[in-house]
Amino acid sequence: MVEHAEIRMVHRGGSKINFREPVITNDSRFLLCAAGESVNVYSTCTEEYVHGLQGHTDLVTGVVLNPSNHLQVYSCSADGTVRLWDFTDGILIKTFIIGYPIYAIYISEKHGGVVFVVVPMANYKSSELFQLVAVHLPRSGDQEVEARELSIVLCDVSPHPGAASFGREGEYIAAVKGLQLEVFFFKKQKSYRFSLKPGMKKGAKNAFTCVSCHPKEDCIATGHADGKIRMWRNFNQKKEYTYSTLHWHHGAVNTLCFTPEGTNLLSGGIESVLVHWHYTQENQKDFLPRLGAAITHLAVSPDGSLFCTSHSDNKITIIQSCVKVSAVIQGLVKGDGVWTNLIIDPRSKALVLNGKPGHLQFYSLHRDKQLYNLDIVQQEYIHEEGLDQFEVVKAAFDARGDWLATVDERRKKGAELEINLKLWEYDKLTQGFVLNTTVTAPHEDRITAMFFSPSPETTMLVTTSLDGHFKAWLLADHSDTKAEGFWACDFVGGYHLLKPGCCSFSADGSLLAVGFQEVVTVWSTASWELLTTLSQPPGAIRDLCFGRLSCSKYLLGTSTKNQLCCWNLLTCSLEWSTPMDVSLLQTDPLSENMAAFCSQSGSSDLFVFKPSEPRPLYSQKALCTGKVQHAVFAPRDQMLESCEERTQWLNRSQLYFLTQHMVYIFPLSPLVNERTGHPTCSLMVDDSVAVTPFYLLLGKHRQQQLDKQEALTNPMAERTQLPQGSILLHTPAHVLPSASFLCAMFVRSLLISSSSLCQVGWGASLHSDFQVSPEIFDQVQVRALAAPLKDIQRLVPKPILHFLGCVLRVVVLLQGESSPQSEVLSALEQVFIKDLSVLCSIHLSFDPD
Repeated sequence: MVEHAEIRMVHRGGSKINFREPVITNDSRFLLCAAGESVNVYSTCTEEYVHGLQGHTDLVTGVVLNPSNHLQVYSCSADGTVRLWDFTDGILIKTFIIGYPIYAIYISEKHGGVVFVVVPMANYKSSELFQLVAVHLPRSGDQEVEARELSIVLCDVSPHPGAASFGREGEYIAAVKGLQLEVFFFKKQKSYRFSLKPGMKKGAKNAFTCVSCHPKEDCIATGHADGKIRMWRNFNQKKEYTYSTLHWHHGAVNTLCFTPEGTNLLSGGIESVLVHWHYTQENQKDFLPRLGAAITHLAVSPDGSLFCTSHSDNKITIIQSCVKVSAVIQGLVKGDGVWTNLIIDPRSKALVLNGKPGHLQFYSLHRDKQLYNLDIVQQEYIHEEGLDQFEVVKAAFDARGDWLATVDERRKKGAELEINLKLWEYDKLTQGFVLNTTVTAPHEDRITAMFFSPSPETTMLVTTSLDGHFKAWLLADHSDTKAEGFWACDFVGGYHLLKPGCCSFSADGSLLAVGFQEVVTVWSTASWELLTTLSQPPGAIRDLCFGRLSCSKYLLGTSTKNQLCCWNLLTCSLEWSTPMDVSLLQTDPLSENMAAFCSQSGSSDLFVFKPSEPRPLYSQKALCTGKVQHAVFAPRDQMLESCEERTQWLNRSQLYFLTQHMVYIFPLSPLVNERTGHPTCSLMVDDSVAVTPFYLLLGKHRQQQLDKQEALTNPMAERTQLPQGSILLHTPAHVLPSASFLCAMFVRSLLISSSSLCQVGWGASLHSDFQVSPEIFDQVQVRALAAPLKDIQRLVPKPILHFLGCVLRVVVLLQGESSPQSEVLSALEQVFIKDLSVLCSIHLSFDPD
């Protein structure tokens, strides 16, 4: 029986940040967007991730600002809750339980204490019928509150967040679906419906796609599938409504948004162009082109200074008043598929996979941010359906990260397959990869596998193809000339006209295993001699992996007949085999461990094992729903040292894997920080550092109880932890008590226990004509310990301080006999007058208390 380790799966990154419309805060400092089961907060200036609002248990489907408090936001989720957050500190303030999955949220300042959400119709929870309801948020001191007071506003609405909008400061709400526009007036409690015909003209597509209402006037802008924008007026009477038409987009209008004052209308679509329409002069428009991908959402800051656009390539662009792009927040690009597998860049430790069409993206999962894109195809991508364009299908790094090999291909209908093998060299000067060699048609058919040799002695690349051959490519040596090195084919191999499907190098690069359908061949890379062929049960070989370190004598393979086989290369015989439907086999380059993913009953199981041991190190059934498509072991930045035996396979590496839902997850040890993925550690401060209040608040706290001998030799040993310190540093300022209330408690915490010091000292009164700031105490304690007077332990302020009275009372506590008056006076003058430049006069008096 396999013992299950205490390892959890967490989402590591790659969430969709373009899933819903982003939100810009009132001061335009932060941008908030839904990202999976959390809300991400980014800085609009630096593009950096600030923190996440985590608490939802299902997909977040909307984020809106709280109109009554500019430091708070509401978020809704498919988990049936609406949550109120303090986004500056990342604190969950309240959770409202609705009880139904929520697909969109709207809010208006005019309707205080009410949020409008889109939920399934009561009797159609599993269907596509939705309704817009008003939720009255109850006032309660509890953090979790049930909000059961719901009132239906509109029935049969679209769950898309851009399909409804408040107008004229919340007097009405407009919703679109299909060919129908419905406007509900709150004061009249009456709605009007306006319908369009399927096609008034030849080729017209009148279906509504989005809506936006003018904030000040009675005007509704609607976008349509044929690229037109209609401006509706006089809709408070069903028969006398009018509309005008604007047309620039050649594709569907994906999103519309009025500016806060209503002077301009913004629109976006598949053209990757932000169109800026002038409201009073509808024929005048401005453009911001070449934004990189189709625009899916638009948002404007409350003051109108910033615009932001969400794009289909999981990107958010921040724009300064439709003039220039000021920042780009790029998430993990999720294209049509991942053909390159998951690869780790040895230099940047970034995850490398398919990105934009024809590109490779380098993505840091530690920062959850894309580092950069590498254009492989180097051709302009045309956004047109039905066109056959080049796609990157294979990629591989060498062991040092000096070389990158890529394969891009294009298959035209009724034409031959076009394949390009490209070798990229890392340029230290530009800190990027530069194209070195391009091989046109390296094989006559599709390339099935590509790997670099791990041997440090030679730079070799091997490719296998459906044309029945594998080829070895070598970097030509031009050390004796000034010419740059280029790549050339060194060897072509095959086996009985069978088609190779996979290959793998041994750990030292001396052996190459190639799977030719049902036969495994082992070759010497030094002489290209066929050393042996390995037999196995029927079925084509799907994956091949050599063992590492102490298990390097083993070769493992999976077959299409649901068999996992292990061969001993010393005896050239089958060591063991087991019936397993292994969809993916991955080896850890830093240990003997291997990971096998098995798919069954709509979910995936994980087994971690060593080839030399029959008992798995770790197993987990139903790891995730769906099939694991790709996986990779990534080395840790910092090795774990104190893991239990059953979790030691996580010491050196962490396992990333990709499901069909494009969600990154990885096993997490209890000793690892969930956000960073690094081992947890406590903050340690060296004993030689001066004891300041910030040392006490943020540094290392001593044990509360020590033996008497240590207490005598170390007067600071009995200092207790400061609970009020954590309150001051981790609690939002606007919810703290007044500073006058906290002052006495904070100052008292700075005092040394009277039992640890002799009650002998000097009292110093500082008289100044200038105000002395409280921050001087921090500097005093540091400077006094560094002063020539060695037996001063601390300068301790009295509990009552008169800062505004410009009189500062300080007690110098001494251990043992008091120092001469001249030395104490000299030390104080050095600290206050010379070092701190405080213009004051110092008067000393003997103070035994």
